[in-house]
Amino acid sequence: MHTVAVGNTKEYRESQRVREIIQREAPSNRWPGEKRMKIFRVLSTCVIFLSFTVTLFAGSAPSVGSAAPEFTLNSQEGSPVSLKDFHGKWVVLYFYPKDFTSGCTIEAHNFQRDLSQYQQKNAVILGVSVDSPDSHKQFCAKEGLNFKLLADTDYKVSTEYDSLMTYNGAKMASRHTFIISPDGKVVKTFTEVNPNKHSEEVLTALAELQK
Repeated sequence: MHTVAVGNTKEYRESQRVREIIQREAPSNRWPGEKRMKIFRVLSTCVIFLSFTVTLFAGSAPSVGSAAPEFTLNSQEGSPVSLKDFHGKWVVLYFYPKDFTSGCTIEAHNFQRDLSQYQQKNAVILGVSVDSPDSHKQFCAKEGLNFKLLADTDYKVSTEYDSLMTYNGAKMASRHTFIISPDGKVVKTFTEVNPNKHSEEVLTALAELQK
């Protein structure tokens, strides 16, 4: 569990916005003043309680300069892969929502297309989603992917990297990328990713970091 400055979080700012809406939209004529104020207080308390609950348990992505959280996950081959296995190499650790979806397929294709450029830069690509190793195996076979896809089926690694979201009631990884240096530190983060051009911007970032 992480402690965060509540006043600076997007959840808190959103609760303030919702509270203002409640206050603005509270019916002025349907109920007597006393009852109207009671309803407003109840609604406001609910909004603030939910905001503080979300904030209290909010994750925090590894910051630039910090040690990258260690992990071991099974790959598409069903074998365990650990971050420490790549000590001495640059690691492009990218989280993506789901195998076989359009954006994730484009993003993976582009990493595969540029794989030789990453190898020239002493870098490896590791993709992470909450899909199973078997799903990854089928995805790699269908799309011709030759790099490791890791199965975070218990959501632990996605959570540690603050890269877990809920979409239509299902948990999945957010589209985030972390560049990890050969000594195991996070040196670059991407939290707003366009899958069509992401590989190019990662290669550009690597070139800058290796100067």
